[in-house]
Amino acid sequence: MTALSLLFTMAALGLSETAYLIKKRRAMEAPVCPVGEDCRAVLSSKYSRLFFVHNEIAGFVFYAVISAIASFLVIGLGSFEILNLILDVLVFAGSAVSIFFLYLQWKVIKAWCFWCVMSALTIFAMAIIILSVGFKLTP
Repeated sequence: MTALSLLFTMAALGLSETAYLIKKRRAMEAPVCPVGEDCRAVLSSKYSRLFFVHNEIAGFVFYAVISAIASFLVIGLGSFEILNLILDVLVFAGSAVSIFFLYLQWKVIKAWCFWCVMSALTIFAMAIIILSVGFKLTP
């Protein structure tokens, strides 16, 4: 399995995580939180939005863009170098944002959200995949 297919798979996992949270928010239901103290405390905190957009919606868009770029790279659509650079920048920016959100859960909100931690781990796994191939993804 290539690094791109692994990235696509991780992005699909992230899409499903965020779609679940979007569905629960729209239905005004608390998500199932199998591990952690209180998902609701995290998801309803003042930090649940970044630039006026709910974090799960921003995450869904993030994962959709990653999966689209990985697909484009596999089928050879677009400039390989530019798409590869965009993918690298997005994943490492996502990693930085995830670190920030983990810090907020730990030190500020003082509650852990299973889905938020899983999303961070998904993004970190993407970064490890990119690092493992030396920033050179090939189809």
